[in-house]
Amino acid sequence: MASLLQLATLPLHHHQSVPSLSPSSSSNLPSTSSSAAADFSRFQNLYPSLAFHRGRNCNFKRALICRSSSGEVTFIEPPESKASKDELIGSLKFKLLSAVSGLNRGLAATEDDLRKAEAAAKELESAGGPVDLSDDLDKLQGRWKLIYSSAFSSKTLGGSRPGPPTGRLLPITLGQVFQRIDVFSKDFDNIVDLELGAPWPLPPVEVTATLAHKFELIGSCKIKITFEKTTVKTTGNLSQLPPLDLPRLPDSLRPPSDTRSGEFEVTYLDSDTRVTRGDREELRVFVIA
Repeated sequence: MASLLQLATLPLHHHQSVPSLSPSSSSNLPSTSSSAAADFSRFQNLYPSLAFHRGRNCNFKRALICRSSSGEVTFIEPPESKASKDELIGSLKFKLLSAVSGLNRGLAATEDDLRKAEAAAKELESAGGPVDLSDDLDKLQGRWKLIYSSAFSSKTLGGSRPGPPTGRLLPITLGQVFQRIDVFSKDFDNIVDLELGAPWPLPPVEVTATLAHKFELIGSCKIKITFEKTTVKTTGNLSQLPPLDLPRLPDSLRPPSDTRSGEFEVTYLDSDTRVTRGDREELRVFVIA
């Protein structure tokens, strides 16, 4: 079994081997109490055949020196530390959130904005690695706030699906959008705050629409949601009115493709940020509320 001989400061070489150490030469190995520069210089004197250099672009890391049973000394690059990966993830999250900020959840996004958001999301997804919800389903639990949807750039509230248009022709103002997920009951609710215009001098009507679904996990990161019902509740000045449940259509009257159900993949997930890609290629970014 390999035994630890020394901890030295060496340039980054993957699994680089050097000749066997004799008892006399092993006693001359650099001491951990010496400075890094002295360690490097003394090691070079021991093994002049190795092509080490100190160019300004060199990346020096600490490496373990081990001697195997055959007497071969091997330098092994240490794995990337968790701290450095966390810093990278944090930087890429900030880049994505900056790219989608000020876009009114995507309603104000231009083609250039869409490209920047897409590129930033791909970087974060790549750095985060594959999502496996079979082990981390509890990370979905909670109330998530939608901060960006690429589908909203279509200027309809349905995004890439059929939905009412935004703008002056139809006096509907989109407020906050949330997803409420309960991993125990498998409830998956899309909650949308809306402001409906009314004829003058009546004030606008504020409502909250809740589209209730059930969800199931397909594979490791795909979520399938099945629509159940819509509940509309007035807020603001009319908050005393009871909620109104819009019943689900009978199966015989429902269209072949129910636009209120679908599938999406969770492509990045941590304790406060979630990135998903829908079955119609829409990119969505959520933060925990």
